Amino acid sequence: MASESFRELMKQHDAVKDVREKFSHTVEHVRLSMQSFDGKYALADDVTVTDVDAGGVPSEWITAGNSRDDRVILYIHGGCFISGAPITVRECCARVARACEAKVLNIDYRLAPEHPYPAALDDCVAAYRWLLDQGYASEKIVISGESAGGGLTISTLMRIRDDGLPLPAAGVPISPWTDMTLTNESLKRNAGRDLATTKPLFLGAEAYTGEGDPKDPYLSPQFGNVEGLPPLLIQVGGAEVLLDDGIAIAHRLRKAGNDLTLEVWPDMIHVWHWFSTELDEGREAIESIGEFVKARTA
Repeated sequence: MASESFRELMKQHDAVKDVREKFSHTVEHVRLSMQSFDGKYALADDVTVTDVDAGGVPSEWITAGNSRDDRVILYIHGGCFISGAPITVRECCARVARACEAKVLNIDYRLAPEHPYPAALDDCVAAYRWLLDQGYASEKIVISGESAGGGLTISTLMRIRDDGLPLPAAGVPISPWTDMTLTNESLKRNAGRDLATTKPLFLGAEAYTGEGDPKDPYLSPQFGNVEGLPPLLIQVGGAEVLLDDGIAIAHRLRKAGNDLTLEVWPDMIHVWHWFSTELDEGREAIESIGEFVKARTA
């Protein structure tokens, strides 16, 4: 059963459902909606944020008081490929840093429609190459991200494999978007249960795909070759519109023989981790990520 904190969160958001729906019909509206998360939750006193150029990709280092210098999370924010920024997920990344006892490299990849595919993917791979060039051991690096960033997590792992680079220790896609054709049934089935609306997904798919094929495996990992990837932890909410994306890619990963852990959190909405300051399940999910990451990078 969902916690009281979750039920209270849903009550608050149900009160502004019409406003949320209104701000989902253009790229500009989606960007404004995402910006409402910027700085929403305060950082703990022992968290530091430092700007850095990660191989040409504007980024920031986030550390907590217990962060180890040799363990790194390369984090890829969501936003349907058309919105979002490091500040949007900064507080969530700080919680991930603490749970994983790691430094987080929170990257600011290029957004569509100004920069369609493969700009975002190229930036993710460039940031990973930069980490290797800085001397970080691949077996101490984990790639993670939520929503569009969750899909990019898997696409980045595929590109790293295909480019012949050393694979990182693991990947943690959160509520991943893995099918740019937008044909999975949960888009309709959970449309009334999730805080996320579907219109931004269609806007993002059109903007990021551009003239490409939405079934291109780097655009839609659900249709790609996912053999030989490092261990993965996928977390997805039972009430979110992208539930079936997470389940479908998990099935494909397992069929390909990968080491996969799939966590389906009953009743949870899209990227419930963002609300960890007020949501018990958000904190618990991040703690699970921490245990997974520490085990894979010991």
